Amino acid sequence: MADGFVGVDVGGTKVAVAVLSGGELTSQDVRPTAAGDADALLDEIRAVVESVRDPSIRAVGVGVPSVIDFDAGRIRASVNVPLADLPLRDLLAERLGLPVHIDNDANLAALAEACADGEVEVENLVMLTVGTGVGGGIVAGGRPYRGTSGAAAELGHMIVAADLDGGAPAAGGFPQAASLESHASGRALDGLAAEAAERHPDSTLGRMRADGHDVDGHDAVTAAAEGDAVAIDLLRVLGERLGIGIANVINAFDPDVVAVGGGVSTAGELLLGPARRVAAAYVLPGVGMRTEIRRSRHGPTAGVLGAALLAKLESNGREERG
Repeated sequence: MADGFVGVDVGGTKVAVAVLSGGELTSQDVRPTAAGDADALLDEIRAVVESVRDPSIRAVGVGVPSVIDFDAGRIRASVNVPLADLPLRDLLAERLGLPVHIDNDANLAALAEACADGEVEVENLVMLTVGTGVGGGIVAGGRPYRGTSGAAAELGHMIVAADLDGGAPAAGGFPQAASLESHASGRALDGLAAEAAERHPDSTLGRMRADGHDVDGHDAVTAAAEGDAVAIDLLRVLGERLGIGIANVINAFDPDVVAVGGGVSTAGELLLGPARRVAAAYVLPGVGMRTEIRRSRHGPTAGVLGAALLAKLESNGREERG
């Protein structure tokens, strides 16, 4: 039996788990996030790991939407899950009796996007995960880039819409009101969809609202895919906002690939078409000449695959280091 590695992707609304064995993901499962408190979420992570555990499992990788001290295995801060200021690696290792490795979820999605069959094939890649929030991950020179303190790369918190006419506006809580996450996340799309349902009662979203349905971003993506003009325009707006962030990323890193993942990326070209158009307009001439802007190849499995790859690479690396 091949060695197995469990990957867990913790999101603001769901927890996904899978096993990487022999180069393939198996035993995949998704459950709603237990977001009440840290203990409840830790218990849920333990439960999903136990649900796929077998004697082949060597280690567990966990991706979380948080600022991570990678070397210490500690969460410094979280926005969408109740895991702030926790030694998550050690707490989970104690509960599971297995080696545990943790990282930012978008870092792990970026690792998955840069790899094929467990080997890096894209040297320089930036990942933007557009889900409940907007996460960011970077692979530079074939290796995950985590910065000086292990906390990079929080690209969703780039400031993209601040009014600077009178100097800097007063800072608020996170996500900041002018950040990419505030303007281009799934939650932002939720707000756009609810407003559009009220303004356009004859649209698909408007009719859903009239029937007593709480309209959200998922409904907007579905309606757009079915050809609803109002919903298509909402994805244009979100895509153009995302395009501003992508332009900043390309101007800063000139990567081979900018990959867009997360739940909202299921909108495909309805989101990416406007994003590419706006990014091209805002990228400095001569920069990003070979950058490909594409949807994540792994879709919703990027997070769990990256987490499982982390467990595999860290386990093998520790063995090689003796």
